[in-house]
Amino acid sequence: MAHGTSNILIKNKKAFFEYEILESLTAGIKLVGTEIKSIRNGRANLTDSYCQYEMNELYVKNLHIAEYELGTINNHIAKRDRKLLLQRRELQRWQKKVKESGLTIIPLKLFINDKGLAKLEIGLCRGKKIYDKRESIKERDHGRDMDRMMKY
Repeated sequence: MAHGTSNILIKNKKAFFEYEILESLTAGIKLVGTEIKSIRNGRANLTDSYCQYEMNELYVKNLHIAEYELGTINNHIAKRDRKLLLQRRELQRWQKKVKESGLTIIPLKLFINDKGLAKLEIGLCRGKKIYDKRESIKERDHGRDMDRMMKY
């Protein structure tokens, strides 16, 4: 199979609305056989997923990767915890920030890179307050209005 630039991109739209993203990193994901096939078919969902440290390793929780249609009894479990692959230095740096300032690590995008590997863009986030959300809505609506004006 030829690997080119992939068009598989699954975004967590809710994360951009609910959280203020302070930093982001791209991490590899430890997957089992049929999971990559489901991701390539675009059958994954990041809504309500989050990352959590367990014994100094970072895991993504609640990431839903649909079972592969052609999978047999060896098919994967749709919502299992999956280990993220990051450099130790990055893991420790973010772990410190999460402990000290109550920040959260949220998956932002799931994509297939040029080498055909599944990657997860994760963000170090702070939850938005209600007024911040209102501000986001105002900005979005203003942007739409401007686009409409430009068309005429």
